[in-house]
Amino acid sequence: MRAPRILIPILAFIAACSAAAGSAAQQSLPQPNRTTPTSALGMKQSFAPVVRRAAPAVVNISARRIVRQQTDPFWQLFYGAPRPRVQGSLGSGVIVRSDGVIVTNNHVVEGGQEITVSLLDRREFPARIILQDPRTDLAVLKIEPPAGERLPTLPIDDSGDAEVGDLVLAIGNPFGVGQTVTNGIISALNRTTDPTGAEAAAAYIQTDAPINPGNSGGALVDMDGDLIGINSFILSRSGTSSGVGFAAPAPVVRRVVETAVGGGRQVVRPWLGARLQNVTPDLASSLGLRTPSGAIVADVWAGGAAARAGLRQGDVITTVDGQAAVDAAGINYAIGTHRPGEAIQLGVLRGGRSQTLTLRAEAPPATPARDERIIQGPNPFDGATVVNLSPALADELGIDPFAGPGVMVTRIARGYAMNAGFRAGDIVRAVNGRQIRSTRDLEGAVDAPARVWQVTIERNGQPVTATFQV
Repeated sequence: MRAPRILIPILAFIAACSAAAGSAAQQSLPQPNRTTPTSALGMKQSFAPVVRRAAPAVVNISARRIVRQQTDPFWQLFYGAPRPRVQGSLGSGVIVRSDGVIVTNNHVVEGGQEITVSLLDRREFPARIILQDPRTDLAVLKIEPPAGERLPTLPIDDSGDAEVGDLVLAIGNPFGVGQTVTNGIISALNRTTDPTGAEAAAAYIQTDAPINPGNSGGALVDMDGDLIGINSFILSRSGTSSGVGFAAPAPVVRRVVETAVGGGRQVVRPWLGARLQNVTPDLASSLGLRTPSGAIVADVWAGGAAARAGLRQGDVITTVDGQAAVDAAGINYAIGTHRPGEAIQLGVLRGGRSQTLTLRAEAPPATPARDERIIQGPNPFDGATVVNLSPALADELGIDPFAGPGVMVTRIARGYAMNAGFRAGDIVRAVNGRQIRSTRDLEGAVDAPARVWQVTIERNGQPVTATFQV
């Protein structure tokens, strides 16, 4: 654009001086602060630069699995065995390492026997699963690019500086139509409950960037072109985007990827070692807190990380690593994103005084040992596989680690247990009045012959007592 000639402001000054008095009075009023664009970018704002950086690292994923249907033997006698049926799923993924490491949603590849990854340039590669983490619904894949080729990647931004209102892009493969980019904002952060009200495995990012079936496993990207989340699920009555989508946040993604490339077979999440209760408005008032935020310590696991850090029953956790603690789920999430062995600073209110405790991140204890046993014989648990409940197993299953000690049913095979209505996840509490604290206790209890069996189990946190005749 050419520089303005000096004549133009001179003429404007002369015109202003010759204006009428009334007009001069109007010109003395404040004028709107408007500026003309000074570049092509200013005249035509676009997300294209961000997309050019991010899109090559977002891939399409297809998974095929063979399903063999079970039919009645009498039906097979006349019509033959049913043919195996091939099921397929489509989703998206993100290349996070140039040697072909890809992160996606676990539900995209779960059970997949043939997994194919398609790059933006339409090349296809077979992929293998190197880690699955059902709790966060994340999985890590590996493809083998040509020797010496470095694939495009998206850097994982787990700095935690994302804010509600930030612009974001969702990149994926909705409905299998091909790579698609949508935009929106971060609608909320730290969503720690799922739609059923249960505690989630991650503090999800909520966005109104349109996400549809097929976007699962795709990238949620900020305006720096960095990966801040993996698009995971939507809330919708119609099954299509309604502006309420959720992405697993970058800290969770990084922990899963680090575990996978480090050769781990299971993500180890540090455990606080304490049972927490949200601070309600009534509790906040009684504790002298200005706002009902944070969590009160209801119980401490003997010998656990919290106990060794000096945390006591009745303490109120107000901050984690200097960040305000919103609720119990948020505290557990913040601790779970650390690596085992790292030091975590907890801000605690005790007796009206604030103090800081140092917690050493560690995995939940796997004691007692699982001691898996299959129960057989003329008893209500015939055909059930049971294990000892420990904090490690409880964390793996996403249940309350303080539910033990006890015995959990993990599998039901053919036998009386199936007909009796037992389910995987039931916790056995008592058999014929005898308290059950280990699989050895249960095996000893059912070895004693009996005509009538009275069994107490815990299901979904509720005790259930039933009587059986075997």
